[in-house]
Amino acid sequence: MPTTIVGILVAIVVAFGVMFTGGMDPIGIFFGDPMSAALVFVGTIAATFASMAMSDSIGGLKAGVSTTIKSPKADLSGTIASIVEFADKARKEGVLALDKLIPEIEDEFLARGIQLVVDGTDPADTKDILELDVEAQMTQYSIASGFWTKASGFAPAFGVFGTVVGLIDMLKNLSDPSALGPALAVAFVTTLWGVFLANFFFQPIAFKMDRNAQIERSLRELQLEGILSIQRGMNPRSLSEKLTVFLPPSQRDAAVGEELKKSA
Repeated sequence: MPTTIVGILVAIVVAFGVMFTGGMDPIGIFFGDPMSAALVFVGTIAATFASMAMSDSIGGLKAGVSTTIKSPKADLSGTIASIVEFADKARKEGVLALDKLIPEIEDEFLARGIQLVVDGTDPADTKDILELDVEAQMTQYSIASGFWTKASGFAPAFGVFGTVVGLIDMLKNLSDPSALGPALAVAFVTTLWGVFLANFFFQPIAFKMDRNAQIERSLRELQLEGILSIQRGMNPRSLSEKLTVFLPPSQRDAAVGEELKKSA
């Protein structure tokens, strides 16, 4: 199960558990007044859509759902191994020999880069083309995460709006003091929903998307460096040692050890 879902569920269980322990009824508090939840949720989504282009809002919404149910896949070690294999083949048989391998490359960015090498594209142009591709991808990530960041800001505001409306309605009916307590409690439910949605859902999703963008950038920078190194005819062993800097420190020793075994 993705860590995003696990984290959200754990946070909800802990929050509800604390409320149960304190003698409260969290189910009744949260769902006793469905209109409060509807006001905050619908209002937040509507305001977020209003603050962005329709295509960006829909894309951000879809990306957020995908982020929640899927974990990012970035096999840096496997990517390094593939690039080193390409470099070895290019040195032994020439870069044109890589043309046969391109259909087998699942990663579109890497396949595109190898194709540029095979086509004899100038190294400077190859670098510019691939860097523009990376920046375009990062821009899409930023727009998508921005949707959820904006939502996390609008949610508490709509919560406060609902509370103020509830307080105004309550102050109009001061003739029955016994009803003030329940009315005040209902008024504050919208604030609770605003804080709940912002901190239990919207912000975690936005932060996870930002982290996924960092992982994606690391992978693309690794691939870019590998592609340019192949184009320069770099020694495969030296290339392997060079690309290990993209690995987390905990994985570097294992990668170096594996390379030593292959060369022994």
